[in-house]
Amino acid sequence: MTRPDETDRRILRALQKDGRMQKVELAVQVGLSPSPCLRRAKALEEAGVIQRWTRRKAGWA
Repeated sequence: MTRPDETDRRILRALQKDGRMQKVELAVQVGLSPSPCLRRAKALEEAGVIQRWTRRKAGWA
């Protein structure tokens, strides 16, 4: 995989906020249609950039 571009970084920022959001919602936030967004997210996962899809609780929650 090449270096993440701005679209990949938008995907990563959105997933950092909510790693378990619906894929359609992720696509809307990133500004892509669902299929290319999911392909990019999968490529990031296969490259090891995304290691887990999870939602973290805040330490105070």
